[in-house]
Amino acid sequence: MDRVALRGLKARGHHGVFPAERAEGQTFVVDLVMGLDSRAAAAGDDLGKTVHYGVVAEEVVGLVQGEPVDLIETLAERIAEQCLRHEAVREVEVCVHKPDAPITVPFDDVTITITRSRV
Repeated sequence: MDRVALRGLKARGHHGVFPAERAEGQTFVVDLVMGLDSRAAAAGDDLGKTVHYGVVAEEVVGLVQGEPVDLIETLAERIAEQCLRHEAVREVEVCVHKPDAPITVPFDDVTITITRSRV
């Protein structure tokens, strides 16, 4: 399976379990790796036979900026579901970073990584 990756998509969202996270929001970063077969697209030089990563990027940012959820696990699941709506995408790995998570000790990042595929 071929891979199309989008790394470092950034958007401000209001996800989290604490009231301050919901009120103030914070930056989330999303990495995607979408699995597909790109041979038909390459053979015909045809965007319609692959995934339009610009569209996917806009959709992902819309989800991060959209309806708040408590857990980044839920956000990752929503992103995976959206990616799999694209016909060419057979599977997707989604990593959601929450670098400003409300943790009381020094840390670099908090992430959840999920992999989903068509049934």
